Amino acid sequence: MRIASKVYTIIVSIADKFVPKSMRPMWEHPAGPKTIFFWAPAFKWGLVIAGLGDLNRPAEKLSYTQSASLAATGMIWSRYSLVIIPKNYSLFLVNVFVAGTSLYQLSRRYRYERSLAAKMTPKLP
Repeated sequence: MRIASKVYTIIVSIADKFVPKSMRPMWEHPAGPKTIFFWAPAFKWGLVIAGLGDLNRPAEKLSYTQSASLAATGMIWSRYSLVIIPKNYSLFLVNVFVAGTSLYQLSRRYRYERSLAAKMTPKLP
């Protein structure tokens, strides 16, 4: 067993003693805080926060490829989170938000490109 795994096991066993009875079902759930199924989506919220931070970024500085890949990843993992066992609704929710923020950024960049094209097109009398 690796050191990090041992440390995590020790931390969980100590925390286990302090979890109230009312929180036990969530604590013991197959996708609860004692598993990677909980922590991976928890940290993935950082991508959502970054996407929301990009709302202040000028549209010309948004990347098509980055936004498209994040949107695709969000959609693929949203589907996956509902077909795995145990179903992981926290993974589903975070990936819906990743896809949503990325699709919105794509639409911002697209509208910006369209407005540039409209300005460049000569108007006929």
